[in-house]
Amino acid sequence: MGNRLSKIYTRTGDGGETGLADGRRVGKDHPRIEAIGEVDTLNSQLGLLLAELADGRDRWPGLGELIEALEPCQHRLFDLGGELAMPEYQALGEPEIARLEAAVDRWNRELGPLENFILPAGSRLVALAHVCRCQARTAERRCQLLNAREPLRPVLSAYLNRLSDLFFVAARLIGRRQNLAEVLWQAAPAPERTDG
Repeated sequence: MGNRLSKIYTRTGDGGETGLADGRRVGKDHPRIEAIGEVDTLNSQLGLLLAELADGRDRWPGLGELIEALEPCQHRLFDLGGELAMPEYQALGEPEIARLEAAVDRWNRELGPLENFILPAGSRLVALAHVCRCQARTAERRCQLLNAREPLRPVLSAYLNRLSDLFFVAARLIGRRQNLAEVLWQAAPAPERTDG
């Protein structure tokens, strides 16, 4: 494979536009670019989570299973970004969604039902998984905004939706593997009545 990026800066975007793979120039605030950016941010957040999981694997050996399930997601997010940048390109398919669902189901069986609302807290790893969950939701919303203007294949939003579910369950499983209790939401006390 030849060099894909022989020059990092081109100066062609200095005026607020960028080029898509099909040759079109669009504003950097175009919904397609917003969606690409949010998917890229998610991929970067996932990279951070994976690095932290790898660093903790010796201390908590059960984290290896999470790494195995999450590592392919970085590649699929890159594929998803490619589909957004090249509207005729198709890389994601239903089998990848089925893979995420199988992991969610497998981990949920280990965790059992969730009986209370939980907070994105407990450890750095748990919180990082929740950051990925939130970023997946943001990427999904940006793709929906683009979809309203330029229809996308339904599998793209479905993948991001399922990925956010995977991160939620992964956060719970990380806490379990670290022998941490989940941090449960505590409702604020009812305000005192001040009427006359």
